[in-house]
Order: sequence, then structure tokens, then C-alpha cells
Amino acid sequence: MRKWLPLVAISLSTFMLLVDLTIVTVAMPALASGLHSSFAALQWTIDIYVLVLAALLLAAGSVSDLLGRRRVFLAGLVLFAIASLGCGLATDPGVLIAARGVQGVGAAAMYATNAALLGITYTGRDRALAFGVWGAVNGAAAAAGPILGGVLTEHVGWRAIFLVNIPFAVLAVLIAVRSIVESRNPGGGRVDLPGAGLFTLAVSLLVYGLIRTGEHGWTDRGTVAAFVVSAVALAFFLLVESRRVDPMIDLRLFRRPSFTALMVGGAVLTASAFANLMFVSLWAQSVLGLEPVAAGLVLTPLAAVSFVVAGVGGRLLHRVAPQYSIGVGLLLVGVGTLLCMLVGPGSTWTALIPGLSVTGIGVGLASPVLASAALTAAPAERAGMANGAMNTFRQLGFAVAVPVFASVAAGRARSVLADSGLFDDPGRAAIGLTGGSAQGLLAQAPEPVRAAVQHALRAAYASGLDRIFLFSGIVALAAGAAVLLLVRAPARPEPERSGRPVAVSAPGA
Repeated sequence: MRKWLPLVAISLSTFMLLVDLTIVTVAMPALASGLHSSFAALQWTIDIYVLVLAALLLAAGSVSDLLGRRRVFLAGLVLFAIASLGCGLATDPGVLIAARGVQGVGAAAMYATNAALLGITYTGRDRALAFGVWGAVNGAAAAAGPILGGVLTEHVGWRAIFLVNIPFAVLAVLIAVRSIVESRNPGGGRVDLPGAGLFTLAVSLLVYGLIRTGEHGWTDRGTVAAFVVSAVALAFFLLVESRRVDPMIDLRLFRRPSFTALMVGGAVLTASAFANLMFVSLWAQSVLGLEPVAAGLVLTPLAAVSFVVAGVGGRLLHRVAPQYSIGVGLLLVGVGTLLCMLVGPGSTWTALIPGLSVTGIGVGLASPVLASAALTAAPAERAGMANGAMNTFRQLGFAVAVPVFASVAAGRARSVLADSGLFDDPGRAAIGLTGGSAQGLLAQAPEPVRAAVQHALRAAYASGLDRIFLFSGIVALAAGAAVLLLVRAPARPEPERSGRPVAVSAPGA
């Protein structure tokens, strides 16, 4: 049994960092109330973690090659635990957002080394079993996040969703110190610090600009400045990467239609299937009045179905060309999110069951195949870079989609509330509504018009969700078609047949 201790430590770390992607969504109303957070702060609480994780994945992999994968993995675990403590003790939104950013740094260090450590530690059948267990843990994290978040928030408090990480991180560190051996690749090239810095700056300012549009609009000077500087940083990043001998990402890979379509497919999968869950959770709690546990259960059809389909499909579809699993999966995600448009002003949470279930089937088909497909869409010597790029694009899809959806929902809600004639400032009311303050807006309404205000609020949020699901569905259908048309089966053997470890990508966001 001692030989499986490294797998236990690595799986614990993966479970924690992926649960933290979704566990916060159910705690949003409680967190907003406890820290008096604005809607923009709520978005940053989710987005900063995903953003830092995505921005540093490739750089963290390079650092681990030079300094040692075990060392970087342990440093990530310790940093993640310290940041989780900071999140749990935060006294204002700024401290929480900063701690979540540090959490993202630790998560990137762990996630960037997981697959490499498993591949080095295990061989033959043990390697296949280890990656299978690790993949199942990834799926379980997606399913457990909303439920665990609901239970802890309702029965302990929102701080518990962060503090619960600490004992598991300590356990993982103790196991890793005793069981994981060090490995490095000092000849793998230098860390691309300019590339990592420019990429982080570009995506951070892009997300900042998108979040700022929700309150200040697209023509605001600060918003425009953020987008302009983001574009300049991106241009410099592309210039630097095109001239480096050992770039963070080889831009020539994007000349391959298969590789580009897979990157887009990975980003769209998380954007369309998972980024809307924040707004579904806020709707369930602030509009429908559900408790956190019930709100968490609302989200489980997607995660549970995807977990089951990924497990069954992995056995039945391993001979199917990856473009079919991914392309059809994205098409089903598109159909599922369009089915979620059944939600109306008078709907209960059950209106989401058909759409979330179909979306879960699509996620279960597409998600487990993305990583291996990315490996085979790149030259063998760029396999690690391709896997890191896929993980980066998947997280970026989520990070960018959250503020886009917030802007779409707030804009639609503003229009509905303005048409009702019941609100002096429909714009501010729309931001409050989409941020989970429906009950507060209702309490402020005079008794004679309270029923009309309640109907307007329900109609406005339902209309905002409708636009989010419409946007998600169209983008997923387009991405699915692109994958089916552009991705081709690899000419070379699959990585597992050539003896190289296969990195499994998380079914969750």
C-alpha cells in the first residue's frame, strides 16, 4: 500500500484546488452579507483564483522542471494552506480577494506538477491505474463542490469553505514529504519570466475591464484604458514569444487547425458549462429563497451526470476519434444550456433539470478527452507544453466568461426593471439584483407595490439568465462544429502507447 501514498497526496491536492473553483458559488449570498461585498467584489472573489491559476500554469511547470517538481508541489501545498487561512479570516473583500489570488499561485504550483509526478512515480499498469484514479478525483471534485459549499455555508458559515482546506493540505504535505521522490529537468530551458509577466498582465486587465463594465459601462475611461493596456500587453507577449528560443507557449502550434480548435473547445467548454453556475446559485438563493444546501443540490445534475458519463464513456469511447467525443460533447453542452432557457419568472429550480442533465452528458463526453487530444495535436517534444496550454485555456474560458455573463445579465435585467416603472434607478437595482440582493430590494419596496416589485425582480433575473444561457448555447454549438470540422485524428501513436504518461484534464471548471 505504501506505493500508493504519492497518489493519495497528489489526489488530495487536486481535489482541494478544483473544489475551490466551484465551492464559492453557493456561498456568494452569505459572503456578500458577511463582508458587505459589492457585485464586482463577488466576481473578483471567484475570478482572481481562476485567473492566477490559468496565468501561472505554464510558468509553474517550467519552474518545477528546473527547481524540482516535488519541491514546487510542496511549496504550492503550503502556500495554498496559508492562503486558505487568510481567506477564512478575511475581514473585508479586499483581503479576501488578495488571499484568493495567493491561493491561485499555490494551486498553479500543484496542478502544474500533478501529472508529471504521477508519470515519474508509476509505470506500466500502475501508471494507468494512478491516472484513472486521479481523473476520477477530478470528476468527484466537480460534483462535490456545490454540495460541500452548501453544507458548510448553511451549518458552519462561509468561512468554513476555506478553512476546511487546511487539515487536508497538512495531511497531503505529510504524506508527500515521506513518499514522493524529487525529479527535475534542468536542461529543459529557462523560465520565461517576460512571457509569464506579459501574459498575466494582459489577461488580468482584460478581466478587470470586463468586470468594470458592469458598473461603469463600456465607454468609461477606466474601462477603455484597461482594454487598451491589455491589448498592448498581449501584443508584446506575442512578440516576445515569437522570438524566444524556449517560449512559454510555441506560437507555431496555433498554425495547426487541430490544435487551435482544441484550445478554443477547451475554453468554451468551461465557459458555457460552468461559468453560469454562479448566477444560477444566486438566483436559487436570492430569488427563490432556497437555503445554501438546497442551492448546491440544484447544481448537482450537471456535475453528477458528467461524472457518471466520464467514467462509463472512458471505457466505451476509447477507440473513438477524439474530435467526435469533444465535438459532440460541445454540441450537447450547447443544447443543454439552450434547454435551461425554460426558466421563466414563475419557474422553480426543477426547470433547470433537463438542461443541466444534457449539459452534464456533454461535459462527460468532452472533458476527459481534451488533454490527450491536445497532446496528440502537438509534436511529441511539445506534449507537455500542449497539456499546459489546454489547462490554461480551460481556466481562462471560465475567468473571462464570468464578467461577460454578469454584464449580459445586468444589462437585460436593467431593461426589464426600467420597463416596469417601479424603480427610480433601474441600473443600480439591476446590479444589486444580479449580485444577489433581491430580498433587500424587495424589503425596500412599499407594501402596496411589493407584489408587483417581486414579480418584476423575478422576471428581470429570469430574463438575465435567459440571455446567459442563449449566449452559452450559441458559443458551444459553434465550438462543437469547429472541432468536428477542424480536428483530425493524430498521425502518430497515442501517448500511452509510446510509454509517455497521459495527463488527465479535470471534468470540472
